[in-house]
Amino acid sequence: MKRLPLVALLFASLGALHAAALKPNIVYILADDLGYGDVQCLNPQRGKIKTPHLDRLAAQGMRFTDAHSGSSVCTPTRYGLLTGRYAWRTRLQRGVLDGTDDPPLIAADRLTLPALLKQHGYTTAAIGKWHLGFNSTPPPDAAEAAGAKKGNRKMGKGGLPAGSSIVGGPVTRGFDYFWGCSNARTMSGLIENDRVIENIEPITMLPRLGQRAVSYVAEHAEAARAGRPFFLYLPLTSPHTPILPTAEWKGRSGLGDYADFVMQTDAVVGDVLAALDKHGLAENTLAIFTADNGCSPAAGTGRLEQQGHFASAQFRGYKSDLWDGGHRVPFFVRWPGKVKAGSHSAQLICHTDFMATCAELLGVKLPDTAAEDSVSILPALLGTDAAPLRKAVVHHSINGMFSIRQGSWKLQLCAGSGGWGQPGDADAKKQGSPDVQLYNLSADIAEAKNVQAEHPGIVARLARLLEGYVANGRSTPGLKQTNDVAVKILKNSNARASKE
Repeated sequence: MKRLPLVALLFASLGALHAAALKPNIVYILADDLGYGDVQCLNPQRGKIKTPHLDRLAAQGMRFTDAHSGSSVCTPTRYGLLTGRYAWRTRLQRGVLDGTDDPPLIAADRLTLPALLKQHGYTTAAIGKWHLGFNSTPPPDAAEAAGAKKGNRKMGKGGLPAGSSIVGGPVTRGFDYFWGCSNARTMSGLIENDRVIENIEPITMLPRLGQRAVSYVAEHAEAARAGRPFFLYLPLTSPHTPILPTAEWKGRSGLGDYADFVMQTDAVVGDVLAALDKHGLAENTLAIFTADNGCSPAAGTGRLEQQGHFASAQFRGYKSDLWDGGHRVPFFVRWPGKVKAGSHSAQLICHTDFMATCAELLGVKLPDTAAEDSVSILPALLGTDAAPLRKAVVHHSINGMFSIRQGSWKLQLCAGSGGWGQPGDADAKKQGSPDVQLYNLSADIAEAKNVQAEHPGIVARLARLLEGYVANGRSTPGLKQTNDVAVKILKNSNARASKE
């Protein structure tokens, strides 16, 4: 065999190291039901909760001020993040999965974000709340399975018993490793990979997720420094209900349990960032923090507002709603040396965009059958964007109502909130409100004045754009695709989903 000269070997080694340096570790932290205004640096006038670690992360990188979750509730947002596709293209047309042996929402043959990263040398892990469906089988021990039906078993309030097997979970959808729970209502069942390993008290879930994430960083630090990067997806269970701050945090905010829980969430983020620093990984790690939707009314938003804290900041509505308070979320990105510290971006972006962003970062072309609603935001991160990156973003509410945003114009195809907010759609109709709402956010960020009657041309244009996105099975350039089910754009105003 012919041997390469020493100089050639040296340059080959340097080239390999350079290629490795271009692949950062990725840590994506997703809070659960955290409002835009719950982060102090985003809401300094009307936000009363201290979030020093999130404020520091924002100061060390870029904060996006017009970032949106793919839905105003949990499951569909997570689907969009991990697939780059709007969840309303699937069987889930409203509400969320209930976690009781729901078949997986992500199809087995669909390319996911972790699977894409695995193809390019990443180790992938999900630590936290899944809430995208899986089936289960009870443990073989008859005593442990007492009361369980034969075959697949519905989860009770306490979740699945220890020893239960998970079928179609995260490790079948691109992740090398999973450690966490199904959803907020079944947090006592702690899952590792494809098995329930123990049952725990729900109040311990958040601190244990933080500890496991810190351990994961430590376990993979040496490999990461050697050029084998990791992707850590950390979907936290907080500050979603049940709102359970630990004794260490209870009372710290002076505003009640929800604010205490937000502060505890902030501290967990700080622990993960500190682990990156400790192991010398911060400089080559793309760290992102965001939330899956807005703050829930179950947090006691009325009482918080009486105390001067507005979890949706200047935006109307809360979780479940089509108004921006339901889906405009914090979005911070830190990548030292690449993303300018202390920078801001007003680009209109969506959680579905991260898959295309990673593809561009890796220099790969996505197939037409993947990431149909994903647009790379890498130019914004690098400060090279000179124009809007997205043509439009489609919003979706818990009741399955649609809205579309383009530039400063937002068309909402329902009479009311589209969710739990007041007035609901049925009540708004009774009050004589029209079937559609149009807002000019550049003049009316609070969505207080419906101007649909004054701008019928804009209403028609945005409606046609939405119809095209639905009909084409995608909102990005590429071959036409097929939605999993027929998608009905205009829904009955009496439809209501109460789960989540």
